[in-house]
Amino acid sequence: MAENDSTVEKLVTAQRLPSLLHAAICFVGVFLLISLGLFIYAASIHAIIFLAFVWVCLQARWLGYSFIDIRHMMDDGITKALPAIYIFLLIGMVIASFMQSGTIASLLYYGIDLLNPSIFLATGLILCSFMSVATGTSWGTVGTVGVVLMGIGDAIGIPLPLVAGMIVSGATFGDKLSPISDTTNLAAMSAGTNLYRHIGAMLYTTIPTFLIVLGIFIFWGMQYGDNALPRDHIDEIRTALAGTYQLNLWITLLPLLVMLGLSIKRYAAEVSMTCSIVLAMLIAIAYQGKDGVDVINALWLNSAGTTGIGSIDALLGRGGVYSMAWTLLLSIMALALGGILHHAGFLRVLLLHIIARIRRISTLVATTIVSGLIGNMAMGEAYISIILNCQLFKSAYQERELDKAVLSRSVEEGATLTTGLIPWTTAGTFYAATLGIPTLDYAPYALLNLLNPLVSIGMAVFGIGLLQSKNQYKIK
Repeated sequence: MAENDSTVEKLVTAQRLPSLLHAAICFVGVFLLISLGLFIYAASIHAIIFLAFVWVCLQARWLGYSFIDIRHMMDDGITKALPAIYIFLLIGMVIASFMQSGTIASLLYYGIDLLNPSIFLATGLILCSFMSVATGTSWGTVGTVGVVLMGIGDAIGIPLPLVAGMIVSGATFGDKLSPISDTTNLAAMSAGTNLYRHIGAMLYTTIPTFLIVLGIFIFWGMQYGDNALPRDHIDEIRTALAGTYQLNLWITLLPLLVMLGLSIKRYAAEVSMTCSIVLAMLIAIAYQGKDGVDVINALWLNSAGTTGIGSIDALLGRGGVYSMAWTLLLSIMALALGGILHHAGFLRVLLLHIIARIRRISTLVATTIVSGLIGNMAMGEAYISIILNCQLFKSAYQERELDKAVLSRSVEEGATLTTGLIPWTTAGTFYAATLGIPTLDYAPYALLNLLNPLVSIGMAVFGIGLLQSKNQYKIK
């Protein structure tokens, strides 16, 4: 890793940076290809990203980079996101193993009878928020509790894009605030601030936003209060689940509790997920009476359920590594594209020219947030965007004697919150694949992700929550 970083840095410094005009032309070309391909011609997003990839490679070649240099940039863009890719693969197996063990079926069996349609959205938001704070992972929340809520929401007749938006809102809440979240720690570390100082700064903007979002979901949920299914249909679903699985919660919930407990104990996500997968497999074989070979094969590609109810069988047939192939390939392509845009200097040049013209603190905060969004769109991953923007904006916050936690907060609100709203990012593709709803369909309902950056900018305009410290940047 260190050797590769050194190689990339050497090749970057050996070549000239693009001009502002060249950088702008490069980005305009990328955005035109993506926007026209997706929204006008409805082309395959993989093919669109490939064409954008060719365009950016040509721009890098114009600067004097060889193909080997460009490949190093691509490699580095992918390498920095390998932890996300590992988790990506494990989540596919987590979902499949939880289906096989009866964990998801049990949650669906008991949950469908407990969640009233009028409070479903609000309750689901709180549940996802709690789960994501406890585990530190939005992906794990979406892949477990989120999948269950999609099944319940479908059963009680609530539009699935709305349900998916609620799930993403709650899952992102914890991914942003949890002390065991990778993005939370990365933002604090990159900005050079204390972790809990960073979390404390985020509470200024996140708690008001969460309350607003909760109020909206309560209001929307009341409109579906009469959508409860007939009792006989609910009983039919419960009977079908009970006839297919052993549904003892003390046993079937053990994989979920293990993953939750290990995450709280701050074990690596890969460790907690692997342990829960193994335990779920054992429960599927020993308790559910499933064939061991079938359970193992399900980790690659799960098979549909056998309850006899089409929608429930489709839900219970989700998961497996293969089911993530579409998403994983898109993520890798987008990460390689982002590596070139980053290391060839196209993104850096644009941002530096923008930063130089900033005068007001509120404008600085807004620019930082927008930069996070642009970074996600360009590089396909929040990790790189967080690191880059902390590096680029640190001196600007220092000059204005703003607390480093304001920088880390603004970077998170631009990078962490928006990554799930973009179809070609790792988060956007994962949420879409796991929930079965296209990114652009659920994005208008992911209210926390949409409103939190706006609330942060609005508070900055009025000077609220701007922590200032004259001494924290001085060398002691």
